[in-house]
Amino acid sequence: MDSPWCREAANGSRTRDLKLGKLALYQLSYRRAGADLTPPGLLLMAVSTLAVRRRLLPILASLAGAALVGLLIYGVSAQSASRTLDELVAQGVHPPAPDAARLLPVLGSGGERSLASLKGRVVVLNFWASWCEPCQVEAPKLERAQAQLERHAGTVLGVTYLDASPDSQSFVRRFHLTYPNLRDNNGGFAHSYGTDQLPESFILDRSGRIVALSRGEIGQAFLNRAIALAESS
Repeated sequence: MDSPWCREAANGSRTRDLKLGKLALYQLSYRRAGADLTPPGLLLMAVSTLAVRRRLLPILASLAGAALVGLLIYGVSAQSASRTLDELVAQGVHPPAPDAARLLPVLGSGGERSLASLKGRVVVLNFWASWCEPCQVEAPKLERAQAQLERHAGTVLGVTYLDASPDSQSFVRRFHLTYPNLRDNNGGFAHSYGTDQLPESFILDRSGRIVALSRGEIGQAFLNRAIALAESS
């Protein structure tokens, strides 16, 4: 495409800092080498302190383990995916797309766009990542649907979920995707849709309301519904 959605831009690289590990090993070696120089009185005190620590360690380990389990349980319950949208759509209610005004980086470009900027079009909002195998199955279907949607003022909008930009761009090139794609770097946008697994897709009507959704890989029937909506509205 010749739109700014596809302009290439450099992405930040990931680095590893090994200095901290080397420093920690150096300090540990230094302490062991200095043990032979400890005066006898201090040595006895150290032995006594070590004995106390040995008795306390199992107790502290048990407490730490219990605290960790508690945190994990809290984290799972606090971050469990919301299914509010599913319930509303199942009841025939068409809720407005959440967080539509949030600006997200355009994949392969220095710009930003929002879902709200596509209001007036039928949109198939698709959350995906390069590491997601079902997403690889979906991609050709979505690209074929894009050609039909474009003829009736509709579009697919891909949003990458916790994916490295170079990997996402390789995915786009591999499947020759022409529809726009945005990057959800921290998962916040996806979470507003109750999305924490991939792929997931949502059909939005021209007023920006959700009329259908799919938790999992979409079939052709799902895309046909979006195409029919674009053709009839």
